[in-house]
Amino acid sequence: MNSFPIFLEMEGRDVLVVGGTHIAANKVRLLAKTPARVVIVAEGLDPAFREFEDLPNICFNYRPFEAGDVLGKALVYAATDDDAMDTEVCRAAKAAGVPVNVVDKPDLCQFTTPAIVDRAPLTVAISSSGQAPTLARKVRAAIDELLPSRLGTLAAIAGGFRNRAKALIPDTARRRRFWDRVFAPSKVSELLALEATRIPAALESLARGEAGAGRVILVGAGPGDPDLLTLKAHRALSEADVIVYDRLVGDEILDYARRDAERIYVGKSRGDHTLSQDEISALLIERARAGEIVVRLKGGDPFVFGRAGEEIEALRRAGVALDIVPGVTAAAACAATSHIPLTHREFASAVTFVTGQLKAAHPQDWRGLAGDGRTLAIYMGLAQAEGISDGLIADGLDPLTPVAVIENGSRAEERRVFATLKSLPEVVREHRVESPAMIIVGEVAALAKDWPTELSDTEFNPLAVAAE
Repeated sequence: MNSFPIFLEMEGRDVLVVGGTHIAANKVRLLAKTPARVVIVAEGLDPAFREFEDLPNICFNYRPFEAGDVLGKALVYAATDDDAMDTEVCRAAKAAGVPVNVVDKPDLCQFTTPAIVDRAPLTVAISSSGQAPTLARKVRAAIDELLPSRLGTLAAIAGGFRNRAKALIPDTARRRRFWDRVFAPSKVSELLALEATRIPAALESLARGEAGAGRVILVGAGPGDPDLLTLKAHRALSEADVIVYDRLVGDEILDYARRDAERIYVGKSRGDHTLSQDEISALLIERARAGEIVVRLKGGDPFVFGRAGEEIEALRRAGVALDIVPGVTAAAACAATSHIPLTHREFASAVTFVTGQLKAAHPQDWRGLAGDGRTLAIYMGLAQAEGISDGLIADGLDPLTPVAVIENGSRAEERRVFATLKSLPEVVREHRVESPAMIIVGEVAALAKDWPTELSDTEFNPLAVAAE
């Protein structure tokens, strides 16, 4: 950071602008929005200066520049279109210890004027330290489009509500959480839709609600790719005081959380549970009752083999407020990255999501789960690969049915291996496939973008059928 950004208080200060050029007028137009007294020294003025003639904080001096003009000024701008005069102004300002900006001459500048997005009292400044002013303006335009025009009104009303918020919410952490909620994008849109006179009452209602108990937000983190995290999940992570997360939630997703949020790992793997399900539920209840916003972060979608139902029941019994944020489930993500349509007009009119094993490691009953024109998406099935193969074949599914196994679906380390139903256990062993992995059984598996030609048996070759 070559330049240190600051916001200079302009009340009661004088600023000198030397030059009557159109560029000088641009600087005056910006300065005129502040409470500073703007002193203009120029022998002639561009017609653009006419708009400032009736402004009480603009002072005109129709004469040549004198070195003494810089004395007592907070800032000096030079924009004369005369290199020698600009250099003289710069030299005088530096000698007097007054910061100077010579427009379009970065080598003579002690400060630069950023590109500004004005939503007073909210101000956003973008600077390239004078190296790429056009780029700074482009960034300013992009930000300007994002920020609602009335955002400054909300900022001013919020500023007037600070003392009231402190009285209603004495606890600093809860008060900070209240303001986080107020300025969340969805809440900002809701508040700006109100008439300005009604916004204080809305803030009052929010503050009274925040003074009460905490809540739990059950969030689906998706299959692993942080770009698949929903906007609503982003917002929840930015609000959380505590994040209780599972094994399949990576650091890239946790990086979206507030930096001061407490992180508690409760991951489970086969035969290794950090906390029992009852202990996790008790933890969520305890922290919410302490007045905290608790994000329960689960891989994939919490309602698809994520044990969400058990946690919801416990939270309801305890009377804890609960919100749900769905996520992208592994079957959808793995199929998408592999170019496998889970349904297809020619080959599959139904898809079934199923887990490879039941509670207490009991095997799944595979009867009636698969068949012609159906796709089977199997979660947590690696350890049961042999049972899956035997069970589905015993139920009448052809041993040559295509199967895709996607390891670490949607992540950078994603890996795909392919098999027939009969060869599934052997392929899983041979390629040492590890969890998490999704198993997709059905004709659509052969539509995968890298399906091997040696497995394209005529009976199960959707590409050939489609070509016909």
